[in-house]
Amino acid sequence: MSTAILALEDGTLFEGRSLGASGRAFGEVVFNTGMTGYQEILTDPSYAGQLVTLTYPLIGNYGVNADDFESRRVQVEGFIVRTVEDVPSNWRCTGGLHDFLRDKGVVGIREIDTRALTRKLRVHGVMMGVITTEDSAAEALDALRARPGYDGTDYVSQVSTPVPYVWPYEGDPEFEVALLDCGVKFNIMRSLAAVGCRATVYPCATSAEEMLERKPDGVMLSPGPGDPAMLGHLVQNVKKLAHSVPIMGVCLGNQLLGAAFGARTFKLRFGHRGSNHPVRDLSTDRVYITSQNHGYALDPATLSGGMEVGHINLNDGTVEGLRHRELPVFSIQYHPEASPGPSDSAYYFREFADLLRSRRG
Repeated sequence: MSTAILALEDGTLFEGRSLGASGRAFGEVVFNTGMTGYQEILTDPSYAGQLVTLTYPLIGNYGVNADDFESRRVQVEGFIVRTVEDVPSNWRCTGGLHDFLRDKGVVGIREIDTRALTRKLRVHGVMMGVITTEDSAAEALDALRARPGYDGTDYVSQVSTPVPYVWPYEGDPEFEVALLDCGVKFNIMRSLAAVGCRATVYPCATSAEEMLERKPDGVMLSPGPGDPAMLGHLVQNVKKLAHSVPIMGVCLGNQLLGAAFGARTFKLRFGHRGSNHPVRDLSTDRVYITSQNHGYALDPATLSGGMEVGHINLNDGTVEGLRHRELPVFSIQYHPEASPGPSDSAYYFREFADLLRSRRG
């Protein structure tokens, strides 16, 4: 394999070996602390526009398969790992990680000190970077500095479905749910189906009036990538929906719902990405270990209109969920559909179905 370079916007350089396709990949460099789930990470639309570093040192030991996709394609811009297992072993395995990334055209780098990279991002914050197999260090830095930053791009419109569709459901559903696709993962629709909800998935630009036209029992606001401050047009739709129908929001959906009730968002230094984040439910004082993937948070002091904080992150105290005091709407910042787990929060889909059931009654 050829050599590869990872260059950061502050001039830091890491030299390693090529992983996947040859070429260049630009993006915001972030890290994920999960020990498993690299295929789900690669295909998670919330990673659009990012170069993802995995802190766990051995990746690829169970290969890839056709079942663990969370969207129709690989979504990350590039992939950064310490060591890749080139001889994977698993009963579902259909190939190795290197060949998979090469076939999908994804540029990656292996055999760099991912611990040093992670420590740098924790201290200085996430930053733009480039992985290249074609350039010298000086050329890589020049190319990187000519690129726009992460915060100024609307990635939601890039990952959302172009046309509405209905997620397959066997039998007669108990509820019909309209799902606003800002970067939805397949397991959200699977989780809805498991509690009796058939989802009709709508493009992110769909108006509230169009979503309400079919009289859904409820609305799901999906996760998604990018800066929520870029999504004012979606916030206006969410505000209309919140006063019309029961709503559950997940991750970006939590931020959109908060913004619909006056909240501002801010960027976290290095975000929450991994499967080991402790969250407290303020209504019960119970603590959950959660899977997370977000780089922005809500400012609780700016919430208004009856919306209040329902959950907090025990590591840094940031908002992890919302509940309205009067309207049938709630949201969480973490991922109850996480696959692989933890599955502590999967009950939120049952809570949503219970909410729809109570409203119908």
